[in-house]
Amino acid sequence: MLPGYFWVVVIGIAIGILFSLGLIRQILRSDTGSAPMRDVNARITEGAWAFIRRQYSTIAIVALVVAAIIGVILGKLSSQQELAQLHVTALGLGWRTAVGFLVGAFCSCISGIIGMWIAVKSNVRCAAASHSGLDKAIKVALRGGAVSGFLIVTLSLLGVTAMYFAFGGYNNPEIAPHLIVAFGFGASMVALFAQLGGGIFTKAADMGADLAGKVEAGIPEDDPRNAAVIADQVGDNVGDCAGRGADLFESTAAENIGAMIIGVALYTASVNVAHISPKIAVGWVLFPLIIRAFGIIASLVGIMTVRSRKEENPMNSLNRGYFVALALCIAAMVGVSAAMFKPMFRDMGNGWLWLMGAGIIGILASVIVVYVTQYYTEARYSPTKKIAESARTGPATVIVTGMSVGFETIMPTALIICVALGATYFFGTKAGLGLDWWVAGAYGTAIATMGMLMTCPFILAEDTFGPITDNANGINEFTGAGSEIRRVTDHLDATGNTTKALTKGYAMISAGLAGFLLFQAYFDRVQLFHPPATPEVFNVNIVIPEVLIGAIIAIMMVFLFSSWGLRSVSGAASKIIDEVRRQIKSDPGIMQGTSKPDYGKAVDITTRAALRGMIAPALLPVLLPIIIGVVFRYMHLHIGGSDAAAAVGAFLITGTFAAILMASFMNNGGGAWDNAKKYIEDGQLKDEAGNVLGKRSLPHAAGVVGDTVGDPLKDTVGPSLHIVAKLIATVTLVMCPLWIR
Repeated sequence: MLPGYFWVVVIGIAIGILFSLGLIRQILRSDTGSAPMRDVNARITEGAWAFIRRQYSTIAIVALVVAAIIGVILGKLSSQQELAQLHVTALGLGWRTAVGFLVGAFCSCISGIIGMWIAVKSNVRCAAASHSGLDKAIKVALRGGAVSGFLIVTLSLLGVTAMYFAFGGYNNPEIAPHLIVAFGFGASMVALFAQLGGGIFTKAADMGADLAGKVEAGIPEDDPRNAAVIADQVGDNVGDCAGRGADLFESTAAENIGAMIIGVALYTASVNVAHISPKIAVGWVLFPLIIRAFGIIASLVGIMTVRSRKEENPMNSLNRGYFVALALCIAAMVGVSAAMFKPMFRDMGNGWLWLMGAGIIGILASVIVVYVTQYYTEARYSPTKKIAESARTGPATVIVTGMSVGFETIMPTALIICVALGATYFFGTKAGLGLDWWVAGAYGTAIATMGMLMTCPFILAEDTFGPITDNANGINEFTGAGSEIRRVTDHLDATGNTTKALTKGYAMISAGLAGFLLFQAYFDRVQLFHPPATPEVFNVNIVIPEVLIGAIIAIMMVFLFSSWGLRSVSGAASKIIDEVRRQIKSDPGIMQGTSKPDYGKAVDITTRAALRGMIAPALLPVLLPIIIGVVFRYMHLHIGGSDAAAAVGAFLITGTFAAILMASFMNNGGGAWDNAKKYIEDGQLKDEAGNVLGKRSLPHAAGVVGDTVGDPLKDTVGPSLHIVAKLIATVTLVMCPLWIR
């Protein structure tokens, strides 16, 4: 029997869907601008859908093959002990794993499509709204982003909830979370393909358009004479929208499942030891679902309060809405903790207050990372200004200064994760849960992770806001809008760069907390399957060779993945540059404005390059943990002494944090490079005599080079590493029976 408060989840899902449909209705009724604007948007839409169809056809084939393989492997190789623990037959485990994987993969695909669809509908309307002023444009862009944010987060909550009950959560809440881990695996794998493929597309087109157009040909950004300009606009939608939508879907789903697995230990102890009613004790497992439902409602209110004042920095109005959402999230965390945890502490005092405090720390950590990211990537602060100033002396100093900023950002990222992780773990141990200290501490961190994810709808809305405003700016440039109109969308575009960067910062910190959470969930899975007489499975001793080997390979994986991703972008960008040069050379009328370039050719080149380039890097984090586990399991059986579970555990935790810190460098460094270029384009860089060093100056060319270097870092490899950090966890959670039998 379910507790009454579970209906909050149903209400939250319903509100998220209805709110999104209302926003879609508002957006579709907005003005679509002039005929030339609609024509450009039609070209962008056509290219985006063509890429998505080809990309997702490839992903579907891979997903079906992987689902069949993991279903057969787990069904054939699972031991009787494992099956008894999970209350299923071998066939039952196999089909549940395959179905869970496919449902997660399908939902992740839908999330990507939602993100892209609303972006191509909103960008032309944002461009048209910019003709009426900043406030109207920011509302269209943010509400377009909100459709993506709320539908994707709601779909994630609905998917996890539905799978939980479909696999027996009503009668066996202690078993169902272990059976749905394949849902997270499917979501993570598809998200990596979507983000990586879309990222290769968008940055290959962007680099080609910038280098061949702005630097070589000396034409403005998004100029219709540039053959790569439509491919560049398409890339914003398939990379920044579709890719990120799938990314945050898998983030919320995987972290939600990990928290539920940790909650199983508390549910079991509450029922068997403290003799608490299962109807009350199930709150430990359901808490992640409940708190996320309240997050949807809080984020909704925050979105609706965003209002821009005349001549105000758009970031300020977004921050006000974010703070409204945060205040409501904190209030919800206090209320839900009191309602759900207090009854389970009937004889243990006020220990529930420590858990509530852990949740509030998670919420506050998300605030800190937002401001740290703004400091390092906004043009009004010194790090980005220093990069712009370094452009006076050429592209080399721009690149070196940008790299120094990117490396420095690793420090606050690491410190925020360490402080939040240490504090929430400590709060969990102080709650007096009566469990082993590592389980109690891990649940404190799980609550913090769920607290951080409460504002995910608002954060994802801000993220999609970025590419919508970028496309709107491009449409205005392409159609020859006046300088005052361009000034509105230029400001929105610069703000969009910052919102995209802070979304990535948010994703990194949540991935850091989730990394530990999923690490603990992995060992809970190991304990579930391992003979109970061997508690030392929790001991990952770094002086054991196989543990060190697992850790070293994990670090190597992060660098190799980054190398392959960047190489794919570079190769595709080179082809785009050659194509733009070829068209300009073969048809002089292009530069004279008397003939049009062949935009479709550039779209086709980037599409084929992206699809080829995404396969090998995406398979790397899927295969490596399985290979490590199977090899050390084989060595244990035939040679003796090897601990496969510990080796994979070392790979998991080391790979997670290596990926997060590498992503911090790439995301923040790339965002700072981009806004340094926009700082110069906005006319804010001056020489010693006070003369503006703006567009078409040598410092501007240096700034473009820096931006071009940062583009594949912040929009291809960096965001993909967020997914890698969680994909290796979901792979190990699903496939661990292979090496702990």
